Order: sequence, then C-alpha cells, then structure tokens
Amino acid sequence: MHPASAWRTQPTTQEAVARIHCHPASRQAVEPRPHALNPFPIPNPQPMTFRDPVDLAALNASSRDTLIEHLGIVFTDAGEDWLRATMPVDSRTKQPYGLLHGGASVVLAETLGSSAGNLCVDMTTQMCVGLEINANHLRAAYQDVVTGTARAVHIGRSTQVWDIIIENPAGKRVCVSRLTLAVVSRSNG
Repeated sequence: MHPASAWRTQPTTQEAVARIHCHPASRQAVEPRPHALNPFPIPNPQPMTFRDPVDLAALNASSRDTLIEHLGIVFTDAGEDWLRATMPVDSRTKQPYGLLHGGASVVLAETLGSSAGNLCVDMTTQMCVGLEINANHLRAAYQDVVTGTARAVHIGRSTQVWDIIIENPAGKRVCVSRLTLAVVSRSNG
C-alpha cells in the first residue's frame, strides 16, 4: 500500500470516538472520558508541589485592604498542585445587566494564579508577576458564588503558566483562563 493512502484506512474521528465510548462487552455507550475527545491533553505525570504547606489563613490575611478583599474573594482550599478560592456574585462583582462582570472573573483568575505561583518560589528572593492573561467567558452567573481552581501547566525558572477554571455552584464552567507569570528577583528597593 502506498504510504500516502495509508491514512484513508484509518477510522474517522467519529468511528474512533464511538469505539472509545462503547463498552466492548455490551457495546452500550458509556460516559466519555474528558480527555478522550481532546487530541492535545496537557500531560502532568507528576504533580507540582508547593514549596511549603499552604496556609489559607495567611493568604486571606495578606488580602486585607486590597481589591481581593473588596471583591469578597476568599481562599478556601488547596491540594498538592492546586489552589481554590470563591468570589460572591453580588453588587461588587456584577455588571449593569445583572450578571457576573467578566473583569471580576479575570481578577479571580489572576489572584489564584499569581498566589499559587508565588507559593512555588522562594519569596525571600523571588516573586511571580502577571505577564499575560486570557479568559473565555462560557456561561453567565447571576447569583450565589463562583469557585475558581488554579492548576499549574508549567513551572519554570523564569516563567510559569497556570490554568484557572471558574465554576458555578452546579459545577458548570463559567470561565476558563490561562495566566502566564514572570518569575523575577525581588529588589531591595
């Protein structure tokens, strides 16, 4: 067979997905795995660990008298490779049409990513600062709270990349964001 025509004998994407999502014994459809439809999953063979145990009380205390406190953002939980916070959907975070302001979602995303990034460096000599952020607003939120979770994509010596997913109380995604941080030396001035 000619190498250029070999690809034609491969199953189509729909056929391949159908095989993945059917149990072989019963040939009944099963719930698709989230990564099965993503041709470019982010590999994360070993979880990134923060330098020290995460002190949520200290993170919340450092937020006093800042935009973070003004918007009601509270750090609530952390794991080996993730940091979580909540933000109320109220008069502080809504836009004039009564729904969560996209800028407030971006503030939550950058707060989570920057805070998590700084937990990965020696804060006596370095700090992480935002270099670039993007956000896709997927669903409106009108009330209650939203919860953001930051996970590391890349932790390097000079840059870090974080994915932040913001969800409503039902677990549906409201916003997905990616933050790139620069790791810089702390100046004495």
